[in-house]
Amino acid sequence: MKAACYSEFGPAGEVLQIRELERPQPGQGEILVRLAASSVNPSDVKKRAGASPGLLDGGFIIPHSDGAGVIEAVGAGISSARIGERVWVYQAQHERRFGTAAEYAALDARRAVPLPDHVDFDTGACIGIPVMTSHRCVFADGPVEGRTVVVTGGAGRVGNYAVQWASMAGARVIATASNEADAEACRQAGAAAVVNHRQPGWGARAVEANDGQRVDRVIDSEFGANLPEVLDVIRTSGTLVSYGSARLPEPRFPFYRAMYLDLLIRLVIVYAMPEAAKEAAIDDIHEALSADRLQHRFARTLPLDDVAEAHRLIEEGALRGSVVLRIG
Repeated sequence: MKAACYSEFGPAGEVLQIRELERPQPGQGEILVRLAASSVNPSDVKKRAGASPGLLDGGFIIPHSDGAGVIEAVGAGISSARIGERVWVYQAQHERRFGTAAEYAALDARRAVPLPDHVDFDTGACIGIPVMTSHRCVFADGPVEGRTVVVTGGAGRVGNYAVQWASMAGARVIATASNEADAEACRQAGAAAVVNHRQPGWGARAVEANDGQRVDRVIDSEFGANLPEVLDVIRTSGTLVSYGSARLPEPRFPFYRAMYLDLLIRLVIVYAMPEAAKEAAIDDIHEALSADRLQHRFARTLPLDDVAEAHRLIEEGALRGSVVLRIG
């Protein structure tokens, strides 16, 4: 099979290679997926750049967590009825070497989820990390119906889905965005109001957009950089949920200011989500996909051979939407 891989850390154009490798075989509890598409997430490029130093201890890596395709074979313990099933794949390269940037992947059958027949593989490849992360952020701490929720970076891959989940569940959503095009994307996703997070004092403007009232929940893309403003916008006993802090990876935390707000703080990553939370997300995702209730944003679609360019685009961080590699 053809696969993208790397055997050392470094710049995408220098370390990513396209190679011919032996097709994997599904083991106990596994399925073999012939992949049609693979998407690139920030965690994928960070791993390739060296964020997980022990990653290469077992040998070369086939990157990417998320993808979509068709089950071609099953291992022991898995019903043969799954052969021919269209699936979306998540956590393909979590705590293992081989992900979705290849023509085939053998992986835990739980990580391959039925994809409705009318949903294309490009869409299926984008579901795993962005949609499951956003679902956890919105629903981990109880219903949001009737609540006001701020979503920072509401035009981003995770943020845009968070706006959708929260608004569909009956929340009033105030999103942040840095330009009018992104603001419009937030409004189309269901945001009732949008403020510009590039302007100082955006927290106060979010409060103004909520009729002068602080908000119940904040779903945040940049914990360290946004924390001062978040503490201006969130109510006492509110909930702060964050899934990233790339700009300030080790932020200073104003403990007493946060303590006197009696805050609940939750940090989210798909890999550490309880299985029950993953199953709940999968159920809601399937229902939403089946009813075409989710909007999906695509920034670029490239062939597998252009995997290095796909990584470069994600690292630049200028695109809004998913970068998808088509395979085969």
